[in-house]
Amino acid sequence: MLKLIKNDPWLEPYQQIIEERHGKIQLKEKEITKNNTISLSDFANGYIYFGLNKTLNGWVIREWAPNATEIFLIGSFNDWKQENKYKLNPIDGGVWELHLNSDDIHHLDYYKLYIKWDGGSGDRIPAWCRYVVQDEQTHLFSGQVWEPENKYEYKNKHFTPSTSPLLIYESHIGMGTEKEDVGTYNEFRENILPRVKEKGYNTIQLMAIQEHPYYGSFGYHVSSFFASSSRFGTPDELRQLIDEAHGMGIAIIMDIVHSHAVKNEAEGLGRLDGSYDLYFHGDDRRVHPAWDSLCFNYGKDEVMHFLLSNCKYWLEEFKFDGYRFDGVTSMLYYSHGLEESFVGYENYYNGKQDFDAICYLTLANKLIHEVNPNAITVAEEVSGMPGLALSPEKGGYGFDYRMAMNIPDFWIKTIKELKHEDWDPSAIFWEVTNRRAEEKTVSYVESHDQALVGDKTVIFRLIDKEMYWHMSKFTPSMVVDRGIALHKMIRLVTATTINGGYLTFMGNEFGHPEWVDFPREGNDWSYKYARRQWSLNEDTTLKYHYMGDFDKEMISLVKSKDNFQELPIIKIWEKKEDNILAYMRGDFLFIYNFNPTQSFTDYGMLVPEGEYKVILNTDEKRFGGFGLTNDEIHHFSHFDELYKKHNKGWLKVYIPAHTAVVLKKVSKQLI
Repeated sequence: MLKLIKNDPWLEPYQQIIEERHGKIQLKEKEITKNNTISLSDFANGYIYFGLNKTLNGWVIREWAPNATEIFLIGSFNDWKQENKYKLNPIDGGVWELHLNSDDIHHLDYYKLYIKWDGGSGDRIPAWCRYVVQDEQTHLFSGQVWEPENKYEYKNKHFTPSTSPLLIYESHIGMGTEKEDVGTYNEFRENILPRVKEKGYNTIQLMAIQEHPYYGSFGYHVSSFFASSSRFGTPDELRQLIDEAHGMGIAIIMDIVHSHAVKNEAEGLGRLDGSYDLYFHGDDRRVHPAWDSLCFNYGKDEVMHFLLSNCKYWLEEFKFDGYRFDGVTSMLYYSHGLEESFVGYENYYNGKQDFDAICYLTLANKLIHEVNPNAITVAEEVSGMPGLALSPEKGGYGFDYRMAMNIPDFWIKTIKELKHEDWDPSAIFWEVTNRRAEEKTVSYVESHDQALVGDKTVIFRLIDKEMYWHMSKFTPSMVVDRGIALHKMIRLVTATTINGGYLTFMGNEFGHPEWVDFPREGNDWSYKYARRQWSLNEDTTLKYHYMGDFDKEMISLVKSKDNFQELPIIKIWEKKEDNILAYMRGDFLFIYNFNPTQSFTDYGMLVPEGEYKVILNTDEKRFGGFGLTNDEIHHFSHFDELYKKHNKGWLKVYIPAHTAVVLKKVSKQLI
């Protein structure tokens, strides 16, 4: 019996389905690896064979286009003309090929393919193109040869990510600048990497790296899967960014989009060779009903080859440390998870799952960890599919982590729908700890999703219009004080109950104001909201730094104990009437008073006997609090004969309203 089923008896009714799926994936792997005579990594070398590559004797370009009748390489080197010298020849399996001399093409030349098919023709950017640029005058995209004489030499060649725990700073290169413009790889490397290092995060998740025609898509409508977005700079500037991050001890993972592709035909894969079903489904499954994009046909070996090669490419060629896979729920189900209620296990095994996509995801994870055993893979998945973050050998899909997407939904619902005095500590504890015991998760309060226009960040929901007028330290506001207090508490309870990792979106840790809105017709193509105002956090006359400073201390606390995420979470106390929650992890005691008005003196709770000292308090003045407690005072458990055999005693503490305090047990001494 697979360990997935052994670990969860509720899966036993679906044992046959799970084991058949597992067996089919093994058969598929044997098929594409030629009965295991080659490795998955060998199979995923497509980027070495396809696309434009320099050889010892010159150049070779290959493209898979079985519906094409003629293909020409056109570009700045031949005045964009269709010439026989640059005509590709058909070879086996719908593949076209052209060999050229070294002086026929040069570094920085522009190029495309002109493809003819029965009934039509058009310019196309090769599917395997590694660098795509946009003309500033015509706004048209084309490939550009990137083959500098001196290839980038990595300085940090033996980097290993830290995952004890995984602390992710989700980032967008273009938004990384304070100016109303598009930020660059170099600016991010020079200005943001040191900030991330100083904040204490050990991993950066980069969004929007794969080339996308529309900046406002946030990078989720990809056109060229092997090209790093040129709007931020050159491929080598991205390489340098990753290299220097490694030198700082920071891992870089990519937000990879294999769940769909942009519909564009001239820039993307939409009708590369005139057909509708080259990389995508050719029927009613072709177009994603919610995203207005195209859905890959994962059942085609050529698509499997393309996407697996893409996974290997970014690891090998740019030294990325792994991936956060976008839109996994959309991949897993024929319905894309839309209008589905995942309320029972039968919803995961009712025949509505896309086995081809499941097979692809499982083999992608196997490949990634074969190429780099230390790689990190995270699934953005909302349905709760069992086994997603379990190894394939145990019957899972092979991800290292899954996003705990229930947590931000819970916080939004709580803030929107409940009065502060009705916040339920039991519900809070349930949501931040509700997960499959054998699967690691990445917890978070808000990612980029909660910051987008049309939504509100947590701080904006808590403070709203007061943020426009009362973030100066010289303009008191009870609303702002309360909002900042809850902002810290929400993050603390989320970050300290992790079983794998924690994530924040850049700027949200210090309460970045307003939403994220990319340049578009509706805002007169403004960059005002597509940037991060770092100066707000650095201006000591404003209140933003209170939240930023607390976040830094919170991350430092989580990192202070090796493998903090593996410490058992033991609930110590909860009382809805008081809005009090307390739990322990190892020697750390976390106490929360979510009550909006009532402070408690000598509030008692049973704890392991000993001496405790305060190591973090959200009410400290340096974090924008009121400093109502003397945190220099140590606390001692009080003996109770009833609990002597359990080595427990009563700890009595003063807990101000909307305050959280973290204590650490420092000895076994008691009163």
